[in-house]
Amino acid sequence: MNLTVQSDYAFRTLMYLAVRDPKISTIQEISEHYGISRGHLMVLVHRLGGLGFLENTRGRGGGVKLARPCSEIRLDEIVRATEPGFDLVECYRGDSNQCLITTPCRLRGVLDEAMEAWLGVLNGYSLADLVERNPALVHILRDPRPAESGKVPRRGTRSRTHAGSLIKRRSASKAT
Repeated sequence: MNLTVQSDYAFRTLMYLAVRDPKISTIQEISEHYGISRGHLMVLVHRLGGLGFLENTRGRGGGVKLARPCSEIRLDEIVRATEPGFDLVECYRGDSNQCLITTPCRLRGVLDEAMEAWLGVLNGYSLADLVERNPALVHILRDPRPAESGKVPRRGTRSRTHAGSLIKRRSASKAT
């Protein structure tokens, strides 16, 4: 089973905001901190605001912060809100299900039980459990500019300076 990028980014965003609570953060800060797409994050933050996880404020001095205490945000809530569904096997896919053994098969019942157990474990933890008494995480998430502190940007991302130098080098090599 894999969680979508949406869930991954939701967890990271919520942990970032939990560490910085009650301070307001911007999408740009979060995007730069993790080295993830600002556009993708904008859509996610808007969605998390609509779901009641975040308080989003537009305009000058605006930004995002947790809409409620991190101790009240259960991990299963985040997964249920950000995952479109858990189509673990074909029989979960409704109208597109072509599995020959759907009717007599017991696998779906077992997978349903396993999914409920997994979500039950996540329900036993809150966002606070991820960030409180975790000084290493707090240190990383409070660092305002990870790229300047010697941390390497995440795979698939480039700093503007690096991307700009690549463009200059390519232009120079084409000119010669």
